[in-house]
Amino acid sequence: KLALPPTHSEPDPVASDGGRSVGAEEEAGAVALCPQAKVPEQSEAMKKDLQHLSREERRRRRRATAKYRTAHATRERILVEAFNMACAELRKLLPTLPPDKKLSKIEILRLAICYISYLNHVLDV
Repeated sequence: KLALPPTHSEPDPVASDGGRSVGAEEEAGAVALCPQAKVPEQSEAMKKDLQHLSREERRRRRRATAKYRTAHATRERILVEAFNMACAELRKLLPTLPPDKKLSKIEILRLAICYISYLNHVLDV
């Protein structure tokens, strides 16, 4: 069972882009790469607000960003482990010679496609 990682519940820190403001070109690039992604625009008031933050407040925002990155890395690691386990399970179902031959993930997927096609052909005949 593959579950998508939950979205983080912390407010999106403005400093997540390293403190720079997001330009129109970057927003367009983000939308072009992932049409579902929406990049919120910063209002002038938010930009001015950031300029007046104390050093401690900026550090707090960076820490929140680091917490988010750590949580994201943990979710990503769990997802990769689940994918690796699924590949291992799929590998056990595929016939190869020799039976214990080590296959890469892409080889496992391609062999699975061929094997399923073969089984469909056998059932159709």
